[in-house]
Amino acid sequence: MLKAIRDLITELTSDVPQRQFEANDERLAVAALLVHLISVDGVVKPAERAAIERTLAGQYGLSAEDTAQLIAQADRMDEEAVDLYGFTSVLKRALDEDGRRRVIEMMWEAVFADGAASEFEENTVWRVAELLGISSRDRITLRQRVAHGHTTDKPATEAG
Repeated sequence: MLKAIRDLITELTSDVPQRQFEANDERLAVAALLVHLISVDGVVKPAERAAIERTLAGQYGLSAEDTAQLIAQADRMDEEAVDLYGFTSVLKRALDEDGRRRVIEMMWEAVFADGAASEFEENTVWRVAELLGISSRDRITLRQRVAHGHTTDKPATEAG
C-alpha cells in the first residue's frame, strides 16, 4: 500500500514522463504474472526480483528504466487483479504455443532464482500453464530443464 502511494507521488512529481504499457500489452501481462509469482509465497527475495528484471529486459529488449517502469506497472496491476485469467487471456490472444511455453519457462526461471520452489509457486505455475493451454508434460519438462540449469554449470540437454 505504501509502495503504491510512493509510486503515485513519484509519478505525479516527476519531470520525466513515465512510459505506460497498455493493458493488452503481452509484456505487461507477463510481468504481472511474474510479479504475482514471486510474491505468492509471501516473501519477495532479491534474487527473484533480479531474475524477473533480467528476464523481462532480455526477452523484450528493454532498458533498465523501461524494465523498472514495466515492473512497477505490473505490481499495480497485480494488486488490483482478482484472478490470473485477465493476464493469461491477453497472452492466449497474443502468443502462439511456443510463446506461451516461453512464458512458463520464464516463470520457472523466477521460481528457481532463489534455488528452491515453494508449493505456492509450483501451484501458481501449474494454474497459469492450464490457463495458457500448456500440457502437463510440457510444464514438467520446462520445470526440469530450468531446475537442472540452476543446479549445475552445464546446460540442460534433451534426449532425442
